[in-house]
Amino acid sequence: MKTTIQKTFLRTISITALLAATTFLSGCSQDSNPTTSANSTTSKNSEQTYNFSLAHTWPTKFPIFGDAIHNMAEMANKMSNGRINITIDSKNKHKAPLGIFDMVKSGQYDMGHSGSYYWKGKVPNTLYFTSMPFGMTAMEQYAWFYHGGGFELTQKVYEPHNLVSFPGGNTGNQMGGWFQKEINSIEDLQGLKMRIPGFAGEVLAKVGAKPTNIPAGELYTALERGTIDALEWVGPSLDLRMGFHKIAPYYYTGWHEPGSELQFLFNKEKWESLPADIKEILRVAMRLSAYDMYAHAYHESAENWASMKSEYPDIRVKSFPTEVLQSMKIANDELLAERAAADPLAKEIIASQAEYLQKARAWTKISDQSYYETMEKLH
Repeated sequence: MKTTIQKTFLRTISITALLAATTFLSGCSQDSNPTTSANSTTSKNSEQTYNFSLAHTWPTKFPIFGDAIHNMAEMANKMSNGRINITIDSKNKHKAPLGIFDMVKSGQYDMGHSGSYYWKGKVPNTLYFTSMPFGMTAMEQYAWFYHGGGFELTQKVYEPHNLVSFPGGNTGNQMGGWFQKEINSIEDLQGLKMRIPGFAGEVLAKVGAKPTNIPAGELYTALERGTIDALEWVGPSLDLRMGFHKIAPYYYTGWHEPGSELQFLFNKEKWESLPADIKEILRVAMRLSAYDMYAHAYHESAENWASMKSEYPDIRVKSFPTEVLQSMKIANDELLAERAAADPLAKEIIASQAEYLQKARAWTKISDQSYYETMEKLH
């Protein structure tokens, strides 16, 4: 039997323990509040959605080029767990296939997808970042861009215009174009009206042709109606479905775009306003979709080249005569020298590409070219 003193003592202990427990729990609750608050803030930020609008140069549902854009948007959405949403408008909607530069610069659209050399009339130094005649192949150019200073030079050109540019997919080596008549000498290029953009157009102009640029959706009609006499587009991956072979049977191998890289453009103010994780997701999505487009284009070219040989035997595959190529190479070198002399930034870009090409081509020759030559000896 407990005494009164014992009962009083036990009651005191119980009350003290209860008060201590209450104080402890209250303290834990107070200590956990900042953590809970911080977690809520983090959770809130991680649940914030980022909506972007993207305009591109190509028609609706345009294969390969359009696929790359939609793949990028889908990857960004998945990697961000639904936080990144990109609305895509084709040229059928915005009606300005060659207006992407201005629309993204002004903020009308957050993003764009097109070809850098389309803007040479606005900013001449943009033309170096798609592909250059007699220049780098796709892999040589990717190496230059990501590891040889190419990305930094690209931003030097684009940042003053409130833009950031990223690689947007490569076609690989392009074919030299579709012609209605055979090219046997440099005289055959005199006055020839040809759709050919970029620096290659300037080279052809210097040797006597009349280059122009026409959006993809208007190419067949322009050739059919005689607005142009010849055109280059991409290669078997996209050319056959355009039907050019029906009205221009001569299909020439390439010289002018050995590694044509498209681009993702981003409004610079918009880009800089984004948190680091969103930027990184977008960077990864753009880079992966760009390289995947290169693989996709290569696959389609291989498939279509095989079918072309069997299904379209009337297509006459040709290479330009050495005399013609030599004249174009001389014209190319003279134009590059003129540009380098007139613009310090152009000089820097041209020198960077030339130096990297010399280095990379030595390895290309001893690796890929030697392998091809070895395999040829076995057949």
